[in-house]
Amino acid sequence: MTPPSVAFDVLPAAAADPAADRLRVRRRRVAMLALALGGFGIGTTEFVSMGLLPEMATTMGVSEPSAGHLISAYAVGVVVGAPVIAALAARVPRRTLLLALMVAFTLGNLGTVFAPSFHELMASRFVAGLPHGAYFGVAALVAAHLADPGARAKSVAMVMMGLSVANVVGVPAATWIGQAFGWRSAFGIVAVIGALTVTALAVWLPRLDSMPTTNPRTELGAFRRTQVWMTLFVGMVGFGGMFAVYTYIATTLTDVAGLSKAAVPLALMIYGLGMVVGNMAGGWIADRMLIPGLFLAMTSVAVSLAVFVAAAHNPVTALIVVFLIAASGSAIVPGLQTRLMDVAADAQTLAASLNHAAFNFANALGAALGGAVIAAGFGYTAPAVVGAGLAIAGIAVLATSVAMQRRTDARLAA
Repeated sequence: MTPPSVAFDVLPAAAADPAADRLRVRRRRVAMLALALGGFGIGTTEFVSMGLLPEMATTMGVSEPSAGHLISAYAVGVVVGAPVIAALAARVPRRTLLLALMVAFTLGNLGTVFAPSFHELMASRFVAGLPHGAYFGVAALVAAHLADPGARAKSVAMVMMGLSVANVVGVPAATWIGQAFGWRSAFGIVAVIGALTVTALAVWLPRLDSMPTTNPRTELGAFRRTQVWMTLFVGMVGFGGMFAVYTYIATTLTDVAGLSKAAVPLALMIYGLGMVVGNMAGGWIADRMLIPGLFLAMTSVAVSLAVFVAAAHNPVTALIVVFLIAASGSAIVPGLQTRLMDVAADAQTLAASLNHAAFNFANALGAALGGAVIAAGFGYTAPAVVGAGLAIAGIAVLATSVAMQRRTDARLAA
């Protein structure tokens, strides 16, 4: 039974009664905290693999570029799971769906802990990635549903804050634990976070009875909307540059910048701080100037990645630019999520979920291209060159999307 203190449908509207106002704010905060905790677990499992990639490669007897396929396997799971789950579960109440997704996430990470071989490890990472996109997509819609007017992107950013904080606390801590006690222990921690999230959602999340469900046919209608595809392409291409560098960040910072292995968790924490700053700034900007904010963020990604080619050879400049890469990349997320809500019409669950599928396609693309140039002998700064090119391509896609929308709007006005 849901405890009486949290048995509510949606947050009550603002009232003249100060006590009612405080209750509304408190309920929204704990609901957002429960959603963000899930993002914290997902962010930890997604990014800790990158910090522990050398250890995972050694244990499984494969090269580091080959171990990079573990990153790609998780990302492919997200790409596959997001549209399939969002469409098939269109009629499932949003609260029930979020709980089911986090249960599946927890079980997938337990599979990673006990995987006996490299192929089974890849399979477990694929399974762990399946709920990722659908969880974030539904969580973003719930956040927008509970938000005050004019604060949709800010509320979405609050949910995504769990993903950003994971890179400040969860990833460095799990990386340190993985280095000290074996990489499997890091994924055991993630499974515990998943179980805690299931509990938090069950206790703190509203019933959301008034939040409408749809049906598979309506949700699949998102695929017929050109602007949905264009917005997804922006993330699929433009976000890949960030992952081209981050996938191999541990070895880049030790072999190129000269940092000690023990300093890698600190570097990951700096990256996470950049994500927190970028996420907050991106949400604030998206509520005020959505399209210019996206252009600004993506240009910043391209510039910071290009600068990293030279900055990576010094430990201080490398860490500074790592922060800037994370901040500029994370600033893209709330804006793209909000734009998808605007262009998806009545297929919002699928569109919102596909946003994270697009980001993880970018993850897989960046990891694969980064590994390819490293394996070809171009060194560990080469992924930054590839990344800058991907970011520039993302800017071109965004510009094309905006131009197409303007022409459509002009025809409708005429």
